[in-house]
Amino acid sequence: MGHSRFIGIFVAASLCGGALAQDAPRLSEAARAMIGTWEFSNADRDKICRFTFSADPAAGGYRLDIDKNCANVFPATRDIVGWAVDNYGGLRLLDRGGHAAIELTEAEAGIYDGFEAGQGRYVLQSAPAPPTHSAADMAGDWALVHGAGKPICTLTLANSPAGADALALTIRPGCDAGVMRFAPNAWRMDEGDLVLLSARGQSWRFEETPAAGAWQRVPESADAILLVRQ
Repeated sequence: MGHSRFIGIFVAASLCGGALAQDAPRLSEAARAMIGTWEFSNADRDKICRFTFSADPAAGGYRLDIDKNCANVFPATRDIVGWAVDNYGGLRLLDRGGHAAIELTEAEAGIYDGFEAGQGRYVLQSAPAPPTHSAADMAGDWALVHGAGKPICTLTLANSPAGADALALTIRPGCDAGVMRFAPNAWRMDEGDLVLLSARGQSWRFEETPAAGAWQRVPESADAILLVRQ
């Protein structure tokens, strides 16, 4: 390869690399303040999901990761994959084409809100750190419930060992057939989630909900199961 041809390739590569680098906008002070996990809700806060704002580039701004169930709760979030802060401090939630699907304005430090016809008011605020629950906090009587229906099983979480890295669990007579097939006999806390375990190595995982004393089985399904403190 000739010397001049090598220089030409090097210059072209450098220019291309420079163009790619410019695709990712530099984080402003307002944008840096957004990095992390936030809570997205309606005005009554009876519908909530979580957004995680990243500094990784995306079309028109930066990447936004949204809870998997958020599109079911807020259909307008279905195609949102990015975010950007405009020159006036407004927050734009972007679709794959870099277009604003939802626009929010800063109401006060750490709180943004917006309004959409037919959907009402949206509120975005800094998410509190998830509480850490000890085994002693969780020990006691719980009920497994299908959605808002009647309990399908009552069980007791004990704060006593049941083999390696697990605690004892007992179920009361009269449980639903599906629960009996699973046959939980132990439990543990795992990265903030509550996990029920069976002797066959199966597990049901529950994450805490905004409602006090209620944990929802994940991943979510049409036939939702809650674990509710008794």
